[in-house]
Amino acid sequence: MKILTVDQIRRMEGASIDAGVPASALMENAGLVTARFCSSLLTPTAGSRVLALVGPGNNGGDGLVAARHLQRWGARVTAYLVAARPTDDPNLAAAVRRGVRVVSADDDPEGAALGTELDSCNMVLDGVLGTGRARPLQGVMEQVMLSLGRARASAGSMTIVALDVPTGMDADSGEVDPACAGADHTIAFGYPKMGHYRFPGADKRGELHIVDIGIPSDLDSDALTELLISGKAASALPQRSSVSHKGTFGHTLVVAGSGRYVGAAYLASQAAARIGSGLVTLASPECIYPQLAAKLTEVIQHPVLSDLEGRIHVDAAGSIRQAASMGSAMVLGCGLGSSPSLVELLKQVLVQHPHPSIPVVVDADGLNNLARIDGWWEAISYPMVLTPHPGEMATLAGIPASQVQARREEVALEMAEHWGQTVVLKGAYTVIAAPDGRCFISPFANPALASGGTGDVLAGMIGGLMAQGVAPLDAACCGVYLHAAVGEDLRSAMGDAGVLASDMLPKLPGAMQRLRMC
Repeated sequence: MKILTVDQIRRMEGASIDAGVPASALMENAGLVTARFCSSLLTPTAGSRVLALVGPGNNGGDGLVAARHLQRWGARVTAYLVAARPTDDPNLAAAVRRGVRVVSADDDPEGAALGTELDSCNMVLDGVLGTGRARPLQGVMEQVMLSLGRARASAGSMTIVALDVPTGMDADSGEVDPACAGADHTIAFGYPKMGHYRFPGADKRGELHIVDIGIPSDLDSDALTELLISGKAASALPQRSSVSHKGTFGHTLVVAGSGRYVGAAYLASQAAARIGSGLVTLASPECIYPQLAAKLTEVIQHPVLSDLEGRIHVDAAGSIRQAASMGSAMVLGCGLGSSPSLVELLKQVLVQHPHPSIPVVVDADGLNNLARIDGWWEAISYPMVLTPHPGEMATLAGIPASQVQARREEVALEMAEHWGQTVVLKGAYTVIAAPDGRCFISPFANPALASGGTGDVLAGMIGGLMAQGVAPLDAACCGVYLHAAVGEDLRSAMGDAGVLASDMLPKLPGAMQRLRMC
C-alpha cells in the first residue's frame, strides 16, 4: 500500500475524476465508509449523540455525508458549521432533509451551543480541515479546536474520529498546531499520508484506519513510498523444502562483541540462527570466548585476537576475511566498540580486501567506525544493509540528529542513493530505503522495544535472511516486519516496559510461521 504526499493525493484525485469517477462519488464514498466505521463504535448507533464539526472544504463535505447516514441509522446528529458552507451545498441540504440539526458558529459567538453539544455527545467527527491545511489555526477554528481539546480531556466517554487528519495536523510533515485536539481514530481516505507516520502528528492521530473510497488503484504507480505490510514481508521468507539440510539455508558470519558488550554478540548470532540460517559462526574477541561458548551451544565459535581493552585486534582482519570466504552473509558491528584500530580493521575487512560475493549487514559500532573512513562507499561494490538509529545516521551522513528525525524518509532515501546501499533507519515507524528510490515504512511504533540489544537482534535477523539467499531490500523489509511483529506480541503479553531483547529470540520461529500463513 502506497503512502502519499498531499500533492500526490491531489493529483490522484484529479486523475480519478478524469477517469470517470466524479468528485461527488468520492465524497459520498468517504462519508459512507466513515459513517459505517462510526456506527461500529457506537453501541448502539440508534439514540447515540454525534457532533460533526464541519469545515468549509471537502473535509467538511465528507463529514456532512457521514452525518446524514448516521442520522438515517437512528443517531441524533448535530452538524456544527465552523465556517460557512456554499449556499448551494448539496451535502448540507441533504443532511438537513434527513433531519440533521445544523448550528452555525456565526450564530454562536460565545461558543455556548458548541459547549452544550460537547458536554452531551458520545462522538465527535472532526471534519474541519483535512489534507489541504497549510496555515495556523486562527479565529473561530482555533477556538473550536481548543474547546474540543478541553472537552476531550474532561470527558472520558467521548470518542473523536478525525477525517483524514486531525484538524491542525500537517498531512505531509506531521507537525501539529498548538490548538490541535488530536483524535482517538483517524480514517485515511484511499491512502495513508506521510504525516500519519511522522511525529508529533503520529501521536495525535490515534488509531489509523485506511479505507477505500473508489480511487482507481492503477493511478499510484509513480508513488515509490509504501507501507510495509505482511504480504511484502511474507513474500521474502525462504521456502523450506522437506529434503533440505543445514547447508541449504546458508552460513552467517557474525563479527561482534567486546569485553564491554558481550551480550551484543550473543543476541546477533542467536537471532541469525532463530531466523533460519543453517549455520552461524561468531567471530568475537578471544577474551570473551568462554562466556559466549557456554551460552551459544548451536553457534560455531571463531575466537579472534583481542587487544588490551577487550576489542577485536586489527591483526584479526585476515582471520575474519578467511571466515567470511566460507559464509553466505556477514553481520558486522554489534558491540565492537570504537577505536582507531577498529577503523583500520573495517578498512581491511570491508573496504580494502572485501569478499565480493557476500552481502554484509553493518550495525551499531560498525557504522560509527565506518563513518571515519573517507569515501568508504566508493570502494564497495558488493551489497550492504546499513542499520543506523538516528544518532548513527547523523554521524554517517554528517548532519544533526534533529534533521534526521525531521526528514526521516528523505534522509534515508538520499543516503541510500548516495551510498548505493539499502538503508534501515531505525526507530518508531522504521524506514527502509533502497538506492533506486523505493521506500517502505513500518506501520509499528512500539516503546516496549526501546531497550538495549533489540537492534542487535534485528541485525542478526537481516543477516540470517540474506544468508538464505534473500535479496538485501527484501531481507531488510522482512526482518523489520518480523522484529516489530514479535515486539507487538511481547507488548501485548508484558506491557510497554520490561521487555528484554533476549525475550524476542524464542518468539521468532512462531512469528515466521504465522507470517507464512497470512
